[in-house]
Amino acid sequence: MRTIKRVSEDPPGTELPTRAELLEGEDRGRLSRGNKAVLAVFFFFLVVMVVGSVVHLPYAVMSPGPTQNTLGTSGNQDKPIIAISGLPTYPTDGALRFTTVRVEGGPGFPVDAWDILQAWIDPARDVLPVDQVFDPQVTQEQVAEENAIQMEGSQEEATAVALRAIGKQVPTHVAIAGITDSSKAKGLLEVGDRLDSIDDEPVETTQTLRDELQKKKPGESVSMTVTRAGKKQTVDVPTVAGQGGRTALGVLLGLDHDFPATVTIDAGAIGGPSAGLMFSLGIYDKLTSGPLAGDHQVAGTGTIDDDGRVGPIGGIRQKLAGARSDGAEFFLAPADNCTEVVGHVPDGLDVFKVGTFDDARTAVEAIAEGRTGSLPRC
Repeated sequence: MRTIKRVSEDPPGTELPTRAELLEGEDRGRLSRGNKAVLAVFFFFLVVMVVGSVVHLPYAVMSPGPTQNTLGTSGNQDKPIIAISGLPTYPTDGALRFTTVRVEGGPGFPVDAWDILQAWIDPARDVLPVDQVFDPQVTQEQVAEENAIQMEGSQEEATAVALRAIGKQVPTHVAIAGITDSSKAKGLLEVGDRLDSIDDEPVETTQTLRDELQKKKPGESVSMTVTRAGKKQTVDVPTVAGQGGRTALGVLLGLDHDFPATVTIDAGAIGGPSAGLMFSLGIYDKLTSGPLAGDHQVAGTGTIDDDGRVGPIGGIRQKLAGARSDGAEFFLAPADNCTEVVGHVPDGLDVFKVGTFDDARTAVEAIAEGRTGSLPRC
């Protein structure tokens, strides 16, 4: 008969506890109520984190973006942001910075609950319903295209304003800057066409064109005379229904100029029209002797139109914060944004309101000379 020996996995000298000992001692392998509560909180927090990161919310977050010195270089390429040929240029000093806003939550860039929470607790950031910032019908590509067109237009008008400020003649023409997907003008009009007349009425301003279009019902055609590649031609263009039922061509309008010099502006991937004012000051500074800002750090924002008027922009609070963060001492704000400026000026930043290019130039000259006491402030 074989003898079966009991073999234990415990090493020699190890005594196995009895059931009574287990019951009387600590329940090994079992969780106490405190541990269970901690685990429950941990798993709840984990679920909230996952849900908060996955669920996208219909909001846009506006944060301070970087600034760029229009008198400096673009990125790491050591390439001037503003380059001018065909006219004498002069050395500059100090900085004339245009400001930006970083916007998350638009088409292609949704935000989650954690983005919203972080923005709520940061006084330099704003949370807005996304429909207040972006048209819900547009795509990410359309937003980028429109921003690029607006940036190009702001550079054109800034160049015209600066050249006129030094006494140069700059004729202006209304032109096609883009054609929308819903437009019936495709194949009839092209980007870059100068608009000479509509139904024999000279197109002297964009408002002239819009007024003439309202004499037609959406769907009716208008006779357009355009200059393309130096040659005039006339085409009949069907209209479409625009915003509010107004008659439209379904095109983006811009201004085309006959410049006496070549001015190129490299703003990188930044879009929109709000750098127009600072571009105009930067171009003017390079075309005139003596540094406009002296050795001071001046930042600012504002659109600029062909007549040198400064227009309001969005995100003024974020631009103030970004300017101060990048070392600006002074800030030029559009007069129409002043109500948003009050109460939100960072420590160490002096803000002046401007309504025209001439206002802005006067302010920067006063900053350079240290006589800012009489300048209008927000």
